Amino acid sequence: MRRARPAGVPGPLQMFFQGFLKHPVMVGSIIPSSDRLIRKMLAPVDWANCKLFVEYGPGVGTFCRPILDRMAPDATLIAIDTNPDFIRYLDHTITDSRFVAVEGSAADVERIIAEHGHESADYILSGLPFSTLPDGVGPAIAAATHRALRKDGAFLVYQFSPKVRDFIAAHFTRIDHDMEWWNVPPAQLYWAHKD
Repeated sequence: MRRARPAGVPGPLQMFFQGFLKHPVMVGSIIPSSDRLIRKMLAPVDWANCKLFVEYGPGVGTFCRPILDRMAPDATLIAIDTNPDFIRYLDHTITDSRFVAVEGSAADVERIIAEHGHESADYILSGLPFSTLPDGVGPAIAAATHRALRKDGAFLVYQFSPKVRDFIAAHFTRIDHDMEWWNVPPAQLYWAHKD
């Protein structure tokens, strides 16, 4: 469920662009992901068996809304972002009771999901720009993600650089890859499976 934006709350494109200007290292692109990218990225998800979906770096909710549209009534979406402006924006614009916005680091995903009553996540999605994150943060996030996923869960990653594979290959042996050319810029898509 979506609510109308309160007076003074910017629109999603303006909010996204402001976030990019304030935190260009943490926001991977100057514009949100395309609908085609979203559909392709989420296509392999087994929604009937998904009870907890986690997203890193939700920004203005470009993926949050399509995820909520697909999720079961008893599932939960936890969106984790270090940018308090994005968290406030999501809290103002998404009223779905299955949605939880958390200000924090993706490296703390295990603690965050435990604090919300879950043992593990079924799927974790990330658009974080791994190649530009501060030293040590990318490997820490990849390791924490692997630990936080249930067996047979998956880490879904979309990036504009193929370097992200180096971060996830250390923890995931089965990684599917594709491209979405109809995105600005074209995106690398990865589905890393926890066997």
